[in-house]
Amino acid sequence: MLRDILSGKSSIDPSQLAGAAGLPNDPASIAALMSQLQGALRGGGDDINWDIALSQGQERAAAGALSPTPKERAELDQAFHIAALWLDEVISVAELTASPRLMTRREWVTATMPLWTQLAEPVATSISDSLTRVLTEQAPEELQGMMAGASQVMRSIGGTLFAMQLGQVVGQLASEVVSGGDVGIPLLSDQQAALLPQNVAEFGEGLDVPADQVQIYLAVRELAHARLFRHSRWLRLHLISSITEFARGIHIDSSRLEELAEGFDPANPEELREAMVNGSLIPPKTDAQLAALDRLETMLALVEGWVDVVTMEATGRLPKADAIAETVKRRRASGGPAESAFSTLVGLELRPRRLREAAAMWQAVTDAVGNEARDQLWAHPDLLPTSADLDAPQGLVARLTSSAQGAEPVLDEVDQALEDLLRDDNTERPHEQ
Repeated sequence: MLRDILSGKSSIDPSQLAGAAGLPNDPASIAALMSQLQGALRGGGDDINWDIALSQGQERAAAGALSPTPKERAELDQAFHIAALWLDEVISVAELTASPRLMTRREWVTATMPLWTQLAEPVATSISDSLTRVLTEQAPEELQGMMAGASQVMRSIGGTLFAMQLGQVVGQLASEVVSGGDVGIPLLSDQQAALLPQNVAEFGEGLDVPADQVQIYLAVRELAHARLFRHSRWLRLHLISSITEFARGIHIDSSRLEELAEGFDPANPEELREAMVNGSLIPPKTDAQLAALDRLETMLALVEGWVDVVTMEATGRLPKADAIAETVKRRRASGGPAESAFSTLVGLELRPRRLREAAAMWQAVTDAVGNEARDQLWAHPDLLPTSADLDAPQGLVARLTSSAQGAEPVLDEVDQALEDLLRDDNTERPHEQ
């Protein structure tokens, strides 16, 4: 059937195939889709060709993209300079060693695609495994001998379709994000901050706010985000590992896939397309996934909450800072760029549900013990506030205040048991000698 479609002998319209996969169905895109699938059919192999995702993303991002003018570059460079000075007054984390960048949408896709593919690969592998398993299990006995080759073809073509979808999503995302840290996780390499001038300008459209204030505010947010990840060297790997840990637990509901296959109407691919984007092919989360999700959401809320608090403090000189902050909050509450991308790629929604609690907690900590003590909590993951601290920050504030006053720290059950064990061990050693 696949060979017939790709050779033009099938009654299935290629545009319907593109529609079912959630890809553009204009003539140029259809031609590119068929070419890529024909290449996958000929090439086979188990590995996904992620170069397809990059090229798709670059092409999507280039549509309607503009390069920054010399005037925009000068204004944003100045915004970064002011942002760095203001941040130095309110945070105690180290400065970046790399100069901030101004990126086009295409450049953003190129710079971030390696991490997108890393995050998406576990899901792509799961989808391919599920497709080949269903194909093998449901084939009549007399066709079992053909299944090895067919499975390899399905894996290759499925991987190609997934890579093309990834490219489309990231390309679309490039028209929405305003900075390197806009999706919460550090998509760029360590110590790199970046703004997208075209998207920054579009962000400010319709706001009754001078452009220079918008530029400075967004530059402060971006520098704060990048400097936090530079300061806490463990944080980037921790977040990425948490996401991939969650993604590896995702699998496809084979029974639902079989239902779709049995009732698939080539003339109406909308049901298949809807199933691919609404998550109905993914079974309910396991207990392990729910636990991983809770840890991930807490960490993302801590990052975003900290950035919100230090940005608010650093931009106190901006007359319209509150208006810009409100726009950021509304944009985030409506889903923002991160949610659609992650939910499409890894079945994971990253809307920061606990952001309000995290920001309130960081503000309470700042008020109680100051900026330096607050920022010291990022030195090690064991020092960071927990989900329970977001629920009731008074206990955390009391502990930090007591510690700042020189009181002995109150040990929890685990730490107390370890302390008792070490004390017993030390008292026994003289007798042993």
